[in-house]
Amino acid sequence: MTNKPGEKYTGSPGVTLSVTDSGLQVQVRRSDSTWLELTCHSSCVLSDRAEYVWYKNEKYIKRGSSLLVSSGSTDRYSCYLRGSSGHGSPAVYGPQRPSVSVSPSAEMLEGGSVTLTCSTDANPAASYTWYKAHRTSDPHLLSKEPQLVFSSIQSSDSGNYSCTAENQLGRKTSDFISIDVKYGPQRPSVSVSPSAEMLEGDSVTLTCSTDANPAANYTWYKEHEDSPRASGQIFTITNFTAEHSGNYYCEAQNEMGRSNSTLLLITESGPGTPCVVSTAA
Repeated sequence: MTNKPGEKYTGSPGVTLSVTDSGLQVQVRRSDSTWLELTCHSSCVLSDRAEYVWYKNEKYIKRGSSLLVSSGSTDRYSCYLRGSSGHGSPAVYGPQRPSVSVSPSAEMLEGGSVTLTCSTDANPAASYTWYKAHRTSDPHLLSKEPQLVFSSIQSSDSGNYSCTAENQLGRKTSDFISIDVKYGPQRPSVSVSPSAEMLEGDSVTLTCSTDANPAANYTWYKEHEDSPRASGQIFTITNFTAEHSGNYYCEAQNEMGRSNSTLLLITESGPGTPCVVSTAA
């Protein structure tokens, strides 16, 4: 025996060589919107008598160098040399429904880094596209990478996301994954009703509102008083008198933080005279 290039192989009583890799590959070409043409070819030099056979999900289906299959099929197709004991081509198949993983998997906090990863099984390898769902319009395309990275995620990034995996044989879309970004209350705003001038004895309703996730709890205070005047988003003062005059503010709080509104000045000048409601600096 010899391993030198160009030398002859000899042995007693002889040498038998078995070729186990026939270099088979399947090429995919779109025939039309409905059908795909699969063509089997070999990187080896084959005799004129060589014949290809096709398998679907490891079951024989037909002879020939090409095969028509429907677009979007997730079946696995491979070709072999008829009568050969060698390996067939790697199977080609469309993407399975993609799965989405989230890192970190714990609670998502505003300003943190979050990565969504889309993955599937497909051959040829799938390409990926990320979308964010919108109530009033079609989903917005965000990225054409396997990963969607938020280096500093914001409250506006909350929503439903999906990814699409696609190769020449088909296309599949993942289930939606919900992204819920947690953040503390923004500075609350206070509205007053009625908004017109009030008279002594009237009622006034103050409403506190903010943007927060989880939803905020509200507490009402009068300036220079330690004890709260009320809890809840709405604070109503009935039968307004001079004793109610002063600066009021609301505090919004959730597990992420707290924030106070600006001061709201409510004054009463005397019996039968209008009350004045204004925002204090």
